[in-house]
Amino acid sequence: QVVAVYGTLSDLLSVASNKLGIKATSVYNGKGGLIDDIALIRDDDVLFVCEGEPFIDPQTDGRAQEELTGSHTDWLTLNVGGRYFTTTRSTLVNKEPDSMLAHMFKDKDAWGNKQDPRGAFLIDRSPEYFEPILNYLRHGQLIVNDGINLLGSTALFLGVLEEARFFGIDSLIEHLEVAIKNSQPAEDHSPISRKEFVRFLLATPTKSELRCQGLNFSGADLSRLDLRYINFKMANLSRCNLAHANLCCANLERADLSGSVLDCANLQGVKMLCSNAEGASLKGCNFEDPSGLKANLEGKFLPGVDMEGSQMTGINLRVATLKNAKLKNCNLRGATLAGTDLENCDLSGCDLQEANLRGSNVKGAIFEEMLTPLHMSQSVR
Repeated sequence: QVVAVYGTLSDLLSVASNKLGIKATSVYNGKGGLIDDIALIRDDDVLFVCEGEPFIDPQTDGRAQEELTGSHTDWLTLNVGGRYFTTTRSTLVNKEPDSMLAHMFKDKDAWGNKQDPRGAFLIDRSPEYFEPILNYLRHGQLIVNDGINLLGSTALFLGVLEEARFFGIDSLIEHLEVAIKNSQPAEDHSPISRKEFVRFLLATPTKSELRCQGLNFSGADLSRLDLRYINFKMANLSRCNLAHANLCCANLERADLSGSVLDCANLQGVKMLCSNAEGASLKGCNFEDPSGLKANLEGKFLPGVDMEGSQMTGINLRVATLKNAKLKNCNLRGATLAGTDLENCDLSGCDLQEANLRGSNVKGAIFEEMLTPLHMSQSVR
């Protein structure tokens, strides 16, 4: 305000109070000197009046305020991969003060940021993934422009996570990593059905090796199927129905066959090393291969298994567990039973000619109605 100075200092304060709408109590000159006598005022002096607070130079105060807040509220334009974004320094700095973006724009020209002809700061990153990051810095939410939550798009979700790592947006990284873990579909451990497996078989050329290693077939009905040469190593075949199936030369090493039904299955040349067939039924199975290829059941776990009437000429059952097994009327001619646990096993009516029983446990085993005499040499050689 421009006022005429006359009368006393009290008159001046009264006029200033009316003009400025304040209760003026003190008058200062332009250099901050307190005026206590109206005679000290000269023509064209710039005076400052206040309500009793200490003198503050408006020019110095303005610069200080700019240093404190102005540099963080300046509007900026960013050119990210050819797309323009307008925001403020405070948006880029305040939420994540330790991020790369905060360090880039905290102090003017501290990083020597390059600008395009329009004055926009150049950032060589994907604008598609940068936009959700900028929105997150603005209001702490992962929302894309169309209002759809970001977590609904897996590809965009992963892209934004990579950009968050690049810019060092720690709170966003943690949020994204937790969310992506929770959004992963649960692993499907459900067993493969007969229909699914038959479709699989029909789609596979006959000359191609079919690998079913480690798959879950628990409880499936695979009876009467041609399963020759298929790799079932470490597969879960528990409680499967494999009756009359052709498993010639199949690999069943370390497979779980517990409780399965393999009655009358063709097991010529099958590999069953260390597999588990506890409680399985193998009645009338054929392990005998006319070409001389012998089935390998070495170390197989077969307690209580029912293999009555099976053809097992030359089979390798070395160190297998056949405790309480039913092997009645089996053909075990030339079989390797060295170290096999045959405790309480029913071997009545079996053909054990030239079978190797060295070191086997035959405690409580039944050897009635043998087709050929069992010589002591077979168990000690």
